[in-house]
Amino acid sequence: MRIVMLGKTGAGKSSLANTIFGENVFQIGHTGYSETRECRSETRRVDGRDVTLIDTPGLFDTGRPEEELKPEIVKCFTEFSPGLHAFIIVLKVERFTEQEVINKINQYFSEEAFKYATVLFTHGDQLDEGQTIEEYLHNNQPVSDLVKKCGGRCHVVDNKYWKNNQPYEYRSNQFQVKQLMKTINHMIEANKGSCYTNEMLQAVEKLRQEEEEKIRQSPGNKTDKKIREEAKKRVFGQCGIL
Repeated sequence: MRIVMLGKTGAGKSSLANTIFGENVFQIGHTGYSETRECRSETRRVDGRDVTLIDTPGLFDTGRPEEELKPEIVKCFTEFSPGLHAFIIVLKVERFTEQEVINKINQYFSEEAFKYATVLFTHGDQLDEGQTIEEYLHNNQPVSDLVKKCGGRCHVVDNKYWKNNQPYEYRSNQFQVKQLMKTINHMIEANKGSCYTNEMLQAVEKLRQEEEEKIRQSPGNKTDKKIREEAKKRVFGQCGIL
């Protein structure tokens, strides 16, 4: 299962990955600057199956120019072919609406992409006592609308406070991660196991396959891994990504 995490810098993507895996795998920044400069992936066993989590730079940072964002998104989506099974849109529980972030998500996601997306909120400790994430959404119309686009799929964690031995099951990362994985599994089943794609990504994937074939036919004894890496570099170069 291949899952990409999307959100702006500081949303808690790297911490979320560590929470899902139950170990410190991704480096976490403690400033306003992203520790994640490019897409990075790690694979671990989660609830009995291999899960690859792909951490991304702050693709929805409102200060980033468009010419930076689009190549990063294309590179992220094509790095892990044959495709991605799910997106996790990572937002913080906050008392104000990040309308610009929501606008960017709507801008870059097609309606088809939302079929593969789940919204996950971090900083769950900011919820009022006894409040669920669903109740929080009632007071935040733009975010509520985004969750509806994602088929109503949403969960909440708190990477700092909701660790082991919590007195309330709901405010437990272990409980929330299990619920998240159930939601993603059901979503994948509903999508009949297919991966997210679109015309642009299909075109890039076709180019990659063509470059791999050219490299195999050229002199030299390269491993499949080396061939794949070289093909991706050529394609990214052709697409202006590198």
